[in-house]
Amino acid sequence: MKQSYFKERNKCPGCHSESYKEIYESSYTETPIKDYLIDFYDPQGGVEFEYLEGEKYSLGECSFCGMIFQKFIPGDELMKRLYEVWIDPELARMDENRSHDFDFYSDYALELLQILSHFKNNPDEIEVFDFGMGWSKWLFMARAFGCVPYGSELSKERIDYAKSNGINVLSWDQIPDYSFDFINTEQVFEHISDPLETLQYLKQSLKPGGFLKVSVPPSGDIDARLRIMNWQAKKGTRKSLNAVAPLEHINCFKRDSIIEMGKIAGLKEVHFSLKSQYKYYFGWALNKKSIIKMLRPIFRNVLKRENYVLFSNQ
Repeated sequence: MKQSYFKERNKCPGCHSESYKEIYESSYTETPIKDYLIDFYDPQGGVEFEYLEGEKYSLGECSFCGMIFQKFIPGDELMKRLYEVWIDPELARMDENRSHDFDFYSDYALELLQILSHFKNNPDEIEVFDFGMGWSKWLFMARAFGCVPYGSELSKERIDYAKSNGINVLSWDQIPDYSFDFINTEQVFEHISDPLETLQYLKQSLKPGGFLKVSVPPSGDIDARLRIMNWQAKKGTRKSLNAVAPLEHINCFKRDSIIEMGKIAGLKEVHFSLKSQYKYYFGWALNKKSIIKMLRPIFRNVLKRENYVLFSNQ
């Protein structure tokens, strides 16, 4: 019998409801999914299709919270191949460095200014934890503000890089031994096989009055994109299916599904005031990017159009 490198999920990973409907299914080794995988992974490292033989890309939609999830997901061995071989770590690091411009770092700085302003302690007394830290860019910025930085990551290369740059790296089992003022999860929960359990686990390490951020790809119009089902649409374009990218984005959160997951985990959604969010904007230039930044707090907190949610255990 052929070995399978996948595991099956028969309930919503966000709310654990067993009521869902299957909305799409296609073979990994046939068009259109095969073509998508080749186009997406060849520039990064390459696909090993022997791991995908006989497997199907299957999307389910939760009847309770509306979350869309991949029913069959990579097991530990395939996950390791995916992030260490199909995506070459060195190529990924070079690409990340090229794509991160001044606006990228200014966004990190602005976010940290807004967050730190809500604590009474001095920055050097504030402990922050980046779950899924990648190449530690967010933690470097937090440390520059004086915070005590901790992070975790699966990739050995990224862990070694963080340690070599003075970041306190925690294993999964070490996390409950620490308490943090702020827990950052940026573009992480869409990749996790058991997001609800992970959120509950992280909550144990959140100090009273602390904040936990969940930021995942936007999916407000995912239903329309799925009706079109254009796998050739490039990431960042209007018809892109990046939010349900095969193998990687195994969870596609709608905003309501994030809120419901937080409620089940015993967390409460909180909002920073618009005044506090605009307080640290400075040096504006009247261009498209600055206008988008000006409107972002309204999109996030008033219109609720972004999958960016702050939780508190108060």
